[in-house]
Amino acid sequence: MGNPLHIVVCAGIVPDPLQTLEPVSTAAGPGLKNEMVLPAVLDPWAACALYEAAELAAKNPGSKLWLVALGPKAKLQQVMMTVAQKVAFELVPIDGPIGGFPDAHATAAALEETIAAIPGLDKTKLLLFGGWESATRGAGVTLQLIGERLGITDQFQGVDQIALRDDGSFEVLERVEGGKHQVSVCAGTPAVLGWATGNLAEPRNNPLVGMANMRTIMPALQKAKTATLAANGLEYISVALPTQQRTTRVVKDMTPDEIAAELAAWIGAE
Repeated sequence: MGNPLHIVVCAGIVPDPLQTLEPVSTAAGPGLKNEMVLPAVLDPWAACALYEAAELAAKNPGSKLWLVALGPKAKLQQVMMTVAQKVAFELVPIDGPIGGFPDAHATAAALEETIAAIPGLDKTKLLLFGGWESATRGAGVTLQLIGERLGITDQFQGVDQIALRDDGSFEVLERVEGGKHQVSVCAGTPAVLGWATGNLAEPRNNPLVGMANMRTIMPALQKAKTATLAANGLEYISVALPTQQRTTRVVKDMTPDEIAAELAAWIGAE
């Protein structure tokens, strides 16, 4: 296949989901208790996008892969020590908030400005990857907003597979209801793809790849620009953990309709 691509993956870092996350109110707005102390990982949705991007770049000689990540530099360095051993990429870091409370429009603006300034990036060859959802910035619109700010109108969400063709077009499988996929054909780049889980397993750690990546990651982190995300009028009245309730009953011989009706009534009472 002779279609070199420029692939940009947008990824945030999130607290390890195995940790207990407790929202608190701070002087700067809502946040997580002891957020900077919690161990962090690459957003699981974006990680799938990164692995798919690396596989696609490897199949198309001459392709380039950038990882654009927004988060505190100290946390980015911690996460990159692990991620760098998975696949080869060039890190483009942004020093900014880690939490999931900043406004999606401000986040998209910071990411778009950084992407547009990447040296050597050819937008005619651009595939913008990211997570369909997010473990932190789960607004569901951030990736779409970045694409629109870059002038990219061909966008696909819930992607599980992309297959490039020799003429530069590609076929995309998007998740739809009922466990099915919608098959779309795009004439070519540029395009935005919000990935679901994809089809690839997490790559094994490769120390050689890690050492090669770290030669560029550390200098990039030192030069990372600081982004201040404006609230844009967004205001939280309060933040709190969801209430927990467990009421167990053992009932025999209920029909599925009766069970569904009782569950619907219980949910509606919340």
